[in-house]
Amino acid sequence: MTVAKRTFDAVIVGAGGAGLRAALQLSEAGLKTAVLTKVFPTRSHTVAAQGGVAASLGNSTEDNWHWHMYDTVKGSDWLGDQDAIEFMCRKANEVVVELEHYGMPFDRTDNGKIYQRPFGGHSQNYGQSPVSRSCAAADRTGHAMLHALYQRNVRANTQFFVEWIALDLIRDQDGDVVGVTALELETGEVSIFHSKATIFATGGAGRIFYSSTNAFINTGDGVGMAARAGIPLEDMEFWQFHPTGVAGAGVLITEGVRGEGGILRNASGERFMERYAPNLKDLASRDVVSRSMVTEINEGRGCGPDKDHVLLDITHLSPETIMKRLPGIREISIQFAGVDPIKAPIPVVPTCHYQMGGIPTNYKGQVVVPKDGEPNSPVVGFYAAGECACASVHGANRLGTNSLLDLLVFGKSAGESVVEDIQSGNLSLKPLPADAADASLARISRLENQTGGESVAEVGQAMRRTMQKHAGVFRFDKLLKEGVTAILDVAERSKRTEIKDKSKVWNTARMEALELDNLIEVAKATMISAEARKESRGAHVRDDAPDTAEFPNGRNDNEWLKHTLWYREGNRLEYKPVTMKPLSHDVEPIALAKRTY
Repeated sequence: MTVAKRTFDAVIVGAGGAGLRAALQLSEAGLKTAVLTKVFPTRSHTVAAQGGVAASLGNSTEDNWHWHMYDTVKGSDWLGDQDAIEFMCRKANEVVVELEHYGMPFDRTDNGKIYQRPFGGHSQNYGQSPVSRSCAAADRTGHAMLHALYQRNVRANTQFFVEWIALDLIRDQDGDVVGVTALELETGEVSIFHSKATIFATGGAGRIFYSSTNAFINTGDGVGMAARAGIPLEDMEFWQFHPTGVAGAGVLITEGVRGEGGILRNASGERFMERYAPNLKDLASRDVVSRSMVTEINEGRGCGPDKDHVLLDITHLSPETIMKRLPGIREISIQFAGVDPIKAPIPVVPTCHYQMGGIPTNYKGQVVVPKDGEPNSPVVGFYAAGECACASVHGANRLGTNSLLDLLVFGKSAGESVVEDIQSGNLSLKPLPADAADASLARISRLENQTGGESVAEVGQAMRRTMQKHAGVFRFDKLLKEGVTAILDVAERSKRTEIKDKSKVWNTARMEALELDNLIEVAKATMISAEARKESRGAHVRDDAPDTAEFPNGRNDNEWLKHTLWYREGNRLEYKPVTMKPLSHDVEPIALAKRTY
């Protein structure tokens, strides 16, 4: 097969919030920029973000970035790197105001400022009381953000390659990244995108789980490509289960519902979060709320005929408030739960939502790996931002609305780093290796010529059920050990997958097979990393790590205050230290403490 080559200053894979923000930085600096995306940019999964973007503007209640940093470190269960967290929280107001100037239609207060609502885990005065920090556009914030950023990129002449799927990262003999291979879905043709800089902004991989709020496009493409190229994956055991997915459907009900006053109730109508988080109640961090809900269900206080969910009640809010602040949520509830939330509570259950781990990066957006005794040595030409990256600002548990902030801050930061590296001469167009496309062509050839293999759909379903059973909200030693064996078996099966209907080998079937290659890498990294971490921390909760005075909430800082690095070759694990020192010399570190709400 003849492989065409296209050359750019920078190639960005993914056109969600992080990819569009990075592209804007590059295009406005005059760099020739290509953005590859599986779907039209405004259909990227950022469109599903509902509740808002965090910034300590103080428009509704007093706030400052020090409190935001404290909440983020605490929310991360101290696994977040404090230099990156300080950078993100200090930049928050700047990037939100920039977005406003790009035309983002934020809701407004009566005096015309950006409207802000409370969100889980966000507080005033270092945990004392809830704060209104989430800058919202009703309950369609991500949708509005994508449109604002896409339109700005069109003005900046960013070049989009829509309905293309990236296949593999290209590294030269020095290990530097020199581009990617990609497949055009309309024609099935493979091309090489040769570039000085490559930025991954491919989003998460929530489709490794059977029950997920994630769209079908969230298949961990960037994470899988990085793993196959020898890049380790960081902290992949940490997956956030959002407390409020529609029971039986998994569709997200934003935390903004609770920010507007929504209350979680059990079968007896009790507001049970008062028992688990007496200060912040329903606005405790997501892992705390999710575990509390599962505990209520497991102890027989669930709702419905099968007692398998709880209720999210906003019937005490005025219809006018619901229609103004939560119109999309009302529509989702009616369509997917058959309930009008103005009249009756919404049935909800925790559902896989967010990937805290990913491709290891620093706060500049540079991909970093251990090298020559340095734990965070940059990979020349390679950058990442958004959910596919691990900066690490979310640590073991992400606070709501910090995801959209992550996209803006680190999308911009990665773009700034590329512009600086190219303009300073640190990055140039290096030659492609002779075998640049060979691995991608071999993968496609195997799929098209395989006979007697299993179907992609059946192997994918086995992977999702294995992950759901063995690595869910609560994790058990025996289940994790069995899960490692099971997921490695599924991985072997994935090597023998076949596109069954050869007459319809067109590119949706081919794409699903290629996506499974990426999902399997994420699933292996998750299960193996989770089995190895013998403690509870944030969203990773083991039954054999009880809450004691020495180990608060089952967390063992003496042994496990460190980042996991999983290498695909040999399923090997290494560890590196958490950065406890903030970026600025005049900022005090957030000291270790028990995490309570």
